[in-house]
Amino acid sequence: MVDFVGRRQELATLERELQKVALGVGGERPGRCVMLRGRRRVGKSRLVERFAERSGAPFLFYAATGASPKADLTRLAQDARSSTLPSAGLVAAARPESWDAAFDVLAAALPADRVSVVVIDEVPYLMDPEGAFEGMLQRAWDRVLETKPVLLVLIGSDLSMMEALNSYGRPFHQRGREMILGPLNPAEVGEMLGLDPAEAFDAALVTGGLPLICAEWPRDAGLWDFLGEALSDPVSALLVSAERSLAAEFPPQAQARTVLAAIGSGERTFTNIARAAGGIGSTPLQRALDLLTDKRIVAAELPVSTGPSKDRRYRVTDPYLRFWLHLLGPSMEEIERGRGDLTLARIRESWTSWRGRAVEPLLREALARILPTGGLPAAPAVGGYWTRTNDVEVDIIGADRAPIARTLLFVGSIKWLERSPFDRHDLAVLHRHRAALTDEPVPIMAISRSGVDCTGLDAAYGPGDLLAAWPL
Repeated sequence: MVDFVGRRQELATLERELQKVALGVGGERPGRCVMLRGRRRVGKSRLVERFAERSGAPFLFYAATGASPKADLTRLAQDARSSTLPSAGLVAAARPESWDAAFDVLAAALPADRVSVVVIDEVPYLMDPEGAFEGMLQRAWDRVLETKPVLLVLIGSDLSMMEALNSYGRPFHQRGREMILGPLNPAEVGEMLGLDPAEAFDAALVTGGLPLICAEWPRDAGLWDFLGEALSDPVSALLVSAERSLAAEFPPQAQARTVLAAIGSGERTFTNIARAAGGIGSTPLQRALDLLTDKRIVAAELPVSTGPSKDRRYRVTDPYLRFWLHLLGPSMEEIERGRGDLTLARIRESWTSWRGRAVEPLLREALARILPTGGLPAAPAVGGYWTRTNDVEVDIIGADRAPIARTLLFVGSIKWLERSPFDRHDLAVLHRHRAALTDEPVPIMAISRSGVDCTGLDAAYGPGDLLAAWPL
């Protein structure tokens, strides 16, 4: 199935956890718990459904709605009826009115002589500020659920709340194994779509590695063919996925949504974001930025160097969301009128400049994954450097730590153009910028989409070299 390209490792992890439950059948506490988190629409629910179906074990898949406690408990009874648990009728018939009662009847429905799987999807919908649900879950797990040979899988899209579920001082602390499901990486996207390495990076930027969007990209089709097709369909996954995710994350009046749009439009500094967000005050802007960074939607980054800096910059972490906010979201009315061709023309005009900056975090991640190689040492921190006025801007800094390094390990430049290799002029700029950073002769390197047309670099990498950072 297309939505399971690259999910071998995650399926294997779940299968190992279920095997540990099986080995504990007959013991005092054979139950195990996995807490799976990941951004919306990366395929968490489908992954676990696929695993449960493949396991052959009886299972219950329950999806919370967050409508109300009563509605969620009613939904549990409904989902129990369609489950394969042999005694699921107990849950459906009991109609529990609290989660304490629901967990008790659920434990009674679980077989004692064979493994089973229970999945609770969208756990953050059930969590409350007072921690009541977490307390009930902890008591049920310690008292009854863990005594059954069950694999309990808790799924959530709110990353900060799922992290809090297992944090120190919370009721469910250390009762489950944490597992993170990310989007398909560039190598997986390339394999799925039949693209060469350079094209795979482009596709990863546009789709964000989201399986639903990748599934609509015809195999072997180029970027512009895909975009032309997607922009002619107002309900394509490329167009609607971002809006649905944002609607789930923020109420319509949320100020953070306005701030996110400003960052997505290309603004990176506090002052410019405030201006683009309609002149928002510093205090509400900081609250919005704190919310966005807490939810991992936005990254707040400082330059990497041997000295301190307050020149913090912000960026949207999800490449697809960044693409949508900058190039698709502002044109949705036009697309819905059937003029996606106008949107496509604007994307073509701004593509090279947008991609040049958008691809930098992805390339830095790839470089960090493959080091040490090509004459460069491993680097605990790989980031960038800039000044407030941008008179010095270095695409890649390798260092022993970030943001304030003791030692710089290398400096580098990214040139991500189709027909323009890294040349001696780029090399001269890189030398000048290195001299502004350090007096030490640290190695210099380049990442280039179209090769290198000069000598004097200590290392150079192309799309194929970096795509190997994610082995299939």
